[in-house]
Amino acid sequence: MGNGIAHVFAQSGFAVKLVDVSRERLDKAMSTIAKNIERQIAKGSLTEEAKKNIIERLTTFVSLEEGVENADLIVEAATENVELKLTIFTQLDQLAHPDCILASNTSSISITKIASATKRPDKVIGMHFMNPVPIMKLVEIINGYSTAPEVTGRIVELSKLLGKVPCVVNDYPGFVANRILMPMINEAIYSLHEGVAGVAEIDTVMKLGMAHPMGPLQLADFIGLDVCLNILNVLYEGFMNQKYSACPLLVNMVTAGFYGVKSGEGFYKYSNENKLQTVSDRFRQ
Repeated sequence: MGNGIAHVFAQSGFAVKLVDVSRERLDKAMSTIAKNIERQIAKGSLTEEAKKNIIERLTTFVSLEEGVENADLIVEAATENVELKLTIFTQLDQLAHPDCILASNTSSISITKIASATKRPDKVIGMHFMNPVPIMKLVEIINGYSTAPEVTGRIVELSKLLGKVPCVVNDYPGFVANRILMPMINEAIYSLHEGVAGVAEIDTVMKLGMAHPMGPLQLADFIGLDVCLNILNVLYEGFMNQKYSACPLLVNMVTAGFYGVKSGEGFYKYSNENKLQTVSDRFRQ
């Protein structure tokens, strides 16, 4: 998600500092951005000159201190792990200048809880982009309990400058997008687990019958099964309602290291280009 967010900011004319834990990851991110820009050029939505300008606006850092220096907005896009995000926001609060807005791309973790790790809870907000970021229009903007209205207003206007459609929601587990999406994905996994139908059949029903562009099992692979499990756990812990309890099949797959696209196999198998290859033999009836 981080490289996609950096991409859309740079494409919209902003100078962007991209920070990660290693030079290898940063090189991979820049390579991904370049490939995505080439796709835009092939479709006629960008020019070669635009590509040059976008790349020039991006600078990479392995040092968090250097990366956040003089930043007006920081968008965190680490993995969905509460303790990791709290640690990051504690550091950001100490390193960023006092007026800097701290945003999280979290898809489920409480913004209020994240803000509690800082001394500027009024300047902490959720900025949940959809994947793939350069293509998807929605930005789910989440107000924490103490988020200042003027901060929300600035992020709404900024999202519009990025060519996105902002949707402001309040801070409850899963917000809106994943509170609705994840139970659907979980129910699809239960349908597979209980032998109601196979992978292809479940996805076909939802694509052709409900006009979904992607079936729920393929979408889960795309999101990452580990991420889906983390979000379901957040929902379950937040509401203590059994309907959010993750299907045992999902738990087993994540435990075994089958995460979907990023691991090469989930409910489907994938080629090196992360393209859908075939339904996994494990689910064939």
